[in-house]
Amino acid sequence: MIIRVQSDLFDAGAELNAFAQGRQDVGAVVSFTGVVRDTQSGLKEMQIEHYPGMTEAAIAAIAQDAVTRWDLADALVIHRYGALKPGAPIMMVATAAAHRVAAFEAADFLMDYLKSRAPFWKKEITAGNATWVAAKDADEDALKRW
Repeated sequence: MIIRVQSDLFDAGAELNAFAQGRQDVGAVVSFTGVVRDTQSGLKEMQIEHYPGMTEAAIAAIAQDAVTRWDLADALVIHRYGALKPGAPIMMVATAAAHRVAAFEAADFLMDYLKSRAPFWKKEITAGNATWVAAKDADEDALKRW
């Protein structure tokens, strides 16, 4: 299981290739990469803050839950912090399992929990405003299925 919280840009293709490299014990590898989107037509950047140590521990607990629930062979979670421009990758999850259903469900679970429970704080910066991103009811509702 690989957990990385970093400010540096990552290459999702290279990360996925490295994650899947040499795997002969799985039948499925699933990945998802989240990117900064400009929902306000004027987003200059998104600032993501976190508490080092606490964030990694929280993500590791979520990932370990996924590994156990779906009997994953492996899991990868990368999440960035700092000032990110529209179009930049924010996060990536990858799961490896014997079967595709487990890999897809585990990746979906990880994305839902990272969105709602990982201790990150996001602020959207536009030309004339800075706004903290509030939790969304839809994100909380998504957790109910797990």
